[in-house]
Amino acid sequence: MIRNEAEYQEAVRRLADEQKRLKVQRAKLGELDLSQEEIKRVLDPIKSFHEQLKEEVASYERLQRGEFEELQNFEGLGRLLIALRISKGITQRDLAERLGVHESQVSRDERNEYRSVTVERANRILEGLGAEVTTRVSSTGGPFPSGKRDRVSA
Repeated sequence: MIRNEAEYQEAVRRLADEQKRLKVQRAKLGELDLSQEEIKRVLDPIKSFHEQLKEEVASYERLQRGEFEELQNFEGLGRLLIALRISKGITQRDLAERLGVHESQVSRDERNEYRSVTVERANRILEGLGAEVTTRVSSTGGPFPSGKRDRVSA
């Protein structure tokens, strides 16, 4: 996951380099009198890496536009916190200052995608980002106890 503008710029540069490399490699392989299947077999790993990098760049660009994936059962909460920071144009340094921690702490937390973040800490981060998360609870089985409605907003 691309987490900041510097990583994004580096990924865009690498993407362009990989595109050129792929084109050169394809031309060289074409000169070797290989079958299309052999050329495909050689190029597939390069194409796979290229497509993965392309998706990471596209994902970062979606986050910059404020387009987020839906959160289910708090899976991906860490990625959502990172996405919110990116979409608001807040750097890791800015967030660290807002939280009163060192920038390396935010960097480390994001690298680990806030895996063991507590609810209280997630709330502080949301406040630091000037964001709020709204939840909707729905039953996956039978009715809620005491005749409560099937959908509850929190």
